[in-house]
Amino acid sequence: MSKLVVVTTGPATSVQDAGRFGAQRYGLTTSGAMDRVSLAMANALTGNSPLAAAIEIGPFGTAFTARDGAVRIALSGAARVADIAGSLLLMNETALIAEGETLKLGAARNGVFSYLAVEGGIAGEPVFGSLSVNARADLGSPFPRPLQVGDALDVGTALVAPHERALDTFDQPLTPIRVVMGPQDDEFGAACDVFLNSEWRISVTSDRMGYRLEGPKVVHPGGHNIVSDGAVHGSIQVPGNGQPIVLMADHGTTGGYPKIATVISADLGRFAQMQSGAMIRFKAINVEEAQSEARKLAEFIQALPGCIHIAGGSSLNLVELQKANVAGVAVNAIDEP
Repeated sequence: MSKLVVVTTGPATSVQDAGRFGAQRYGLTTSGAMDRVSLAMANALTGNSPLAAAIEIGPFGTAFTARDGAVRIALSGAARVADIAGSLLLMNETALIAEGETLKLGAARNGVFSYLAVEGGIAGEPVFGSLSVNARADLGSPFPRPLQVGDALDVGTALVAPHERALDTFDQPLTPIRVVMGPQDDEFGAACDVFLNSEWRISVTSDRMGYRLEGPKVVHPGGHNIVSDGAVHGSIQVPGNGQPIVLMADHGTTGGYPKIATVISADLGRFAQMQSGAMIRFKAINVEEAQSEARKLAEFIQALPGCIHIAGGSSLNLVELQKANVAGVAVNAIDEP
């Protein structure tokens, strides 16, 4: 195997995969990638399973050096300036880091999280079925914490390839974040209209545990405390100050604040990519619509490997990607030559 050695990094760079499931009833949250679509795109390019472990890179710049052999990588998610030994690295394309060369990544230009996948994957010992890092719980592998300067990740050695690979990029829809109301929306009465009809600002205090929202006060007519019950990724709690908190990948599994709504799974990645200071709105949909969007998202991810084309060339097959069009994302097909 080869190694990727951390040269510089920010505080929000860690190894993440799909997360760990089946244990929330025991108090173990899922963790995992904040934006699973971007994770899946990077993995598809490098030939890994869609939700395999990759390096989740937060808003700050970072750099890695290849040791003990060449490493093939792909970068998806939040756009940023990137180069390998001075040569420009494009988003959503594979590239080779030769032995001794350094990949340098600037700060995120839009969005928050980028995903660096490696051909052959990242070696680690699964913890409760996942390599995902949850720093608060001291869980994850190969390091149970964010990456630090000097860390060396064992990764796959690059295979000989006749060309590099690419995926077409797409723009995220500028539409409200969709939610299913409840389970305690009856605690809020008319304040539900305030929640749905207001603009909310993403707070600078947001992190992988929760995104805090700033805006008008959402009043609890019946008080802001309830008997603690289960919480999920996307639950929107409203504490006593009336400012909602959207629970994210490292959320607690229970909570004692009423939950006014839940962000649908198909919109969680788009929401996670919103930078602090961004303004958002919410739109309520029903459970059946949310389930339909979840199925579309799964189909989109499943179709990604068939949409890869030669870097700089025409698409080999974008038909399945069109069929799996998610949440109004426009994807333009390019006919096979």
